[in-house]
Amino acid sequence: MQTESKVGVLYIVGTPIGNLEDMTFRSVRILQSVDFIAAEDTRHTGKLLKHFQINTPQLSYHEHNRNSRIPEFLNQLQDGIAIALVTDAGVPGISDPGYELVKACAEAGITVVPIPGAVAAITALSASGLATDKFVFEGFLSAKSKQRRSHLESLKSEERTLIFYESPHRLRSTLEDMREIFGGDRQIVLARELTKIYEEFWRGTLTGACNYYEQKIPIGEYTLVMAGNTPTQQEFSQAELIEKLETIMNQGISPSQASRQLAASTSLPRRQLYQLALTLKNSDFQMPDT
Repeated sequence: MQTESKVGVLYIVGTPIGNLEDMTFRSVRILQSVDFIAAEDTRHTGKLLKHFQINTPQLSYHEHNRNSRIPEFLNQLQDGIAIALVTDAGVPGISDPGYELVKACAEAGITVVPIPGAVAAITALSASGLATDKFVFEGFLSAKSKQRRSHLESLKSEERTLIFYESPHRLRSTLEDMREIFGGDRQIVLARELTKIYEEFWRGTLTGACNYYEQKIPIGEYTLVMAGNTPTQQEFSQAELIEKLETIMNQGISPSQASRQLAASTSLPRRQLYQLALTLKNSDFQMPDT
């Protein structure tokens, strides 16, 4: 069992994204034991600390004071101080400046210990019903239309499931941009108020989402999980498939191996190609001497 030392360590502490019951015993213990807590919003974190009866002092660490805080924290860590980094909700460093402090610690040889917790992106993905074997997290899109559309255009052919964060006041314009760029039939899941009382999942197409939110005012922070691009399967005539199989089999490759190789490059069913390869083998096609 790992035993944490509080000497010169930066702890990355995950906190609940909504439901306080998601706070882990380990997170509570670490927050109680460190010298101070670096918090994105000390007032917000103060409510969490009060709920769990944690009296550790806080210092602010956020987008606007990171340049001055990072060298200050590094000096304290090098003097043996233990610091816990927290964000308003979830795991620090995900779409916030926490990663810059972690990077600085890593470069300075300071021990960084992660204390896992909930992440909205993974929580939404797990319940989305979309493919989870491969995915890409894109975080918040730009508030500026031109940059946002350019970003989305760069993802047009991405085959992995896509995950975004979006604010309620930009949701409608983002959905419209997505529909125009990815097509109205692309599947999307919108998750809001995750783990909270009014948790909601909306599932459907981009066209359906645009229509739904024309009538409904977006409320709360959103996590968008969108299906990746499905490549259009190239059509091959039987004559073209025969020619490809002959080319492969002329290299001394068996029908089974040839069909597997061609299936991988065309996305066609291997069984279909294998039957065609067997037909070739049993016809006038002659395998070369080996």
